[in-house]
Amino acid sequence: MKFTAACIQSNCQDDLAANVAQVIPLVREAADKGANFIALPENAFLIEEHGIPTYQDVIAPEEHPGVLACAEIAKQYGAWILIGSLAVVDELNAGRIYNTSVLLDATGAIHTFYKKIHLFDVDLANGESYRESKRVSPGASGRLVELPWGKMGLSICYDIRFPHLYRQLSKAGADLLAVPAAFTKVTGEAHWHVLLRARAIENGAFVFAPAQWGTHPGKRLTYGHSLIIDPWGRILADAGEGVGVITAEIDMDEVRAVRGRIPSLNHDREFVIE
Repeated sequence: MKFTAACIQSNCQDDLAANVAQVIPLVREAADKGANFIALPENAFLIEEHGIPTYQDVIAPEEHPGVLACAEIAKQYGAWILIGSLAVVDELNAGRIYNTSVLLDATGAIHTFYKKIHLFDVDLANGESYRESKRVSPGASGRLVELPWGKMGLSICYDIRFPHLYRQLSKAGADLLAVPAAFTKVTGEAHWHVLLRARAIENGAFVFAPAQWGTHPGKRLTYGHSLIIDPWGRILADAGEGVGVITAEIDMDEVRAVRGRIPSLNHDREFVIE
């Protein structure tokens, strides 16, 4: 079975309306190019100075202008759309949010959510410092969803550094892995391509990694280079720098072929460290 996948590469700022005006034409461009599955980056419609919207800025997904606009495109074109992440209220912890992916089905309905598990609390060598956990609650469960072409495992950005998440998703049936991101320029230059190709190779799965690019509030720099990678680790499309859309034809038979040649998903063994 074959389908066309697209990744959106955007440069979001702290103006929601302006970001929606930038991103939605890119989503429509992807749909016009025949994409059956369209993935948007992390922080898909808003990036504030510290990267994550504050509690006061949160709009429920059912009312969010970006989600509503994507839903219209999904319904018009019959495409599935993954909104890489939005801020969603943590109803059990006042003032806190979840960094949450929103998946729309081909009718424009919200199909499922994924709450980012691993939070970005790091101090980089160039002086940049991030504390996502100051405002964001971690998710507690992985998410595997059934698409028309196969099962997809959902993740967000910093999750990519935790290979056991993707291993468990793949052993549970994932043939496709989504990694929407706003990867920093410093870490992206060093690790982005390597980590994403490794997750594809380790699991014999397609990887879709839409990303933010450029300068954002607080002089935050993101790397761009949205990627679509096949199960052998080959890069099918790389957005490089700038705002735009990449697409690739996805042949699901490649998953079975690669896993047949190197069936490592069946070779895990339990062991102890001595």
